[in-house]
Amino acid sequence: MSKAKSRGFLTHTRENAAERPFTERIADWQLIHLDLPEERLQNQAMRCMDCGIPFCHEGRILNRMATGCPINNLIPEWNDLVYRGLWQQAYERLHKTNNFPEFTGLVCPAPCEAGCTLGISDPPVTIKNIEHTIIEKAFAEGWVKPTQPEKRTGKKIAIIGSGPAGLACADQLNLVGHHVTVFERADRVGGLLMYGIPNMKLDKAIVQRRVNLMAESGIEFKTNCEIGTDIPAEELHDAFDAIVICTGATRPRDLPVPGRDLEGIHYAMDFLTPNTRSLLDSNLEDGNYLSAEGKDVIIIGGGDTGTDCVATALRHGCKSLTQFEIMPKPPLSRAPDNPWPQWPKVYKLDYGQEEALAVYGDDPRAYAVMTKEIIGDEDGQITAVRTVQVAWRSNGAGPKMEEVLGSEKVWPAQMILLAMGFLGPENPLLDQLHVDRDARSNVWAEYDQFHTNVEGVFAAGDARRGQSLVVWAINEGRGAAREVDRWLMGETSLP
Repeated sequence: MSKAKSRGFLTHTRENAAERPFTERIADWQLIHLDLPEERLQNQAMRCMDCGIPFCHEGRILNRMATGCPINNLIPEWNDLVYRGLWQQAYERLHKTNNFPEFTGLVCPAPCEAGCTLGISDPPVTIKNIEHTIIEKAFAEGWVKPTQPEKRTGKKIAIIGSGPAGLACADQLNLVGHHVTVFERADRVGGLLMYGIPNMKLDKAIVQRRVNLMAESGIEFKTNCEIGTDIPAEELHDAFDAIVICTGATRPRDLPVPGRDLEGIHYAMDFLTPNTRSLLDSNLEDGNYLSAEGKDVIIIGGGDTGTDCVATALRHGCKSLTQFEIMPKPPLSRAPDNPWPQWPKVYKLDYGQEEALAVYGDDPRAYAVMTKEIIGDEDGQITAVRTVQVAWRSNGAGPKMEEVLGSEKVWPAQMILLAMGFLGPENPLLDQLHVDRDARSNVWAEYDQFHTNVEGVFAAGDARRGQSLVVWAINEGRGAAREVDRWLMGETSLP
C-alpha cells in the first residue's frame, strides 16, 4: 500500500455525491442522485484504512440491527483498486459477491458504512457511492455481459417472485447451468425493485437493464402469472425439479382504530405501486393512481416505505404533509448503549424528509405520536385524525408506552397512508404448497439450508426472514441457490 493511501483518511474528509436541488427534483420523477467526478471519488476510496479486520466486509446483527455487508462485499479490495484507477478489476471484485450492485448502490442504507472502522472517530468511507460508480462505469464500458453457462444440466427450477431474492437466486442457478423460470404476478419483472421503490430513488430503466441482461443469459420470465391462481402450486411442483419461494413479505400491518372503515385510508403499497405503474405506462396521464394533489396527507409509520410515501405525495402537490412516528425522536449522536459498530440510531433526514423540509420549512415527522381515531364526515370520507402523545419508559422488562394526559390533538386529513411494516407473506400459495410457517407467519426454512418441510421446495428473502433490506434479500437468494444446486447435484461450486 502506498504511503498516500495509508494516510488517506487523515488527508481527505468524507465527501458525499451531490443530489439534485430540491425544488428541481420534486417537479419530476427522475433520479435524485448525482455522481462525484472520478478523481474525487478516488480520494474517497483512499480514505479506506485497509483494516486488519474489516468490519464493513461481514454482515451481522448487533442489537437487532444490521451492521457490515450481508453479502460480504470485498470492500477494502475494491476501494484500493478504485484508488489506483483499476476500475475493471474493481468491478470484477464487486461482482464476485454482489449480483446487483446497481440496486444496492442506490437503495441500500449501507450497513457496511456503519461497520467502517473509520467511523469510530470520523465519518466513515463513502462505500455506497463508490459501489454505485463502479457498476455504472462497468455498464458504460461494456464490462457487464450476459453470462451463458458452458452447458446445461437439464434440471428445471421454478422461482416464485422476481424481487431481489428471486433475481439473485435465478442469476446464481443459471450460472451453473440449470434451466430457471421466474414467475411474477405483476405485469413487470422486479418485485419491490420495480413497484415498491419510487422511480426517483431507483430508476426503473436500471431494473429493466438488468432483467434484459438476465433474459439474454437464458433465464425465462413469466409475468402476469400468479402461482396458486393462474397455475396451481401442485402443477408447478410436478413440472419442476425444485421450487424457490421468493414472494416477499407483502401482508401490510393494519391500524385497528375507530374510523378505519372510512374512505381515504390506503396501505402504502396501494399508493406507491399504481403510481409507478401509471408513470411507466403513461407518465401519469392515464390517471390510474391515487393522487395526493391538494390534500392534507397523514403518513402513519416511519421507515423507508413511509419516506417513499412522503416523496411521492410531495410530487403530486399535496396541501400539507405529516408523518407520524410512534417512537421518540432519536438523539443527534450515538447514545452510550449504541456504540460502534452497531447501526447508529441517530436523528437524520432521509431524501423525502429533506424535500418536505425544503417545501414546508420543517421536518414532516411528528414523534411519539399514536393514532387514536380517524374522523369522517356524513359521506364516509375522512376529515381528520385524532392522536395522543406517548412516553416511553422502562419497567425493567423493556420499554413500555404510556399515553400522555392532555396531549390529544386533531390533524386535518383527506388522505391517510399506512406504512407500518409488513406481517409476512400472503397465505394462499403457502397453503397450496403445504409449507410450514414460523411463529411470525414466515415460511419456515432454516437459514443456510433454505429447504422447507416440503421436499424440493425452498424459500428465501423476506418470505423466509420477514421484512428486511434489499441486500439481505440478495444474500438469501444467493444462499438458496447454493442449497438448491447442492440438493439437485449432490455438490455445489456456488458460494
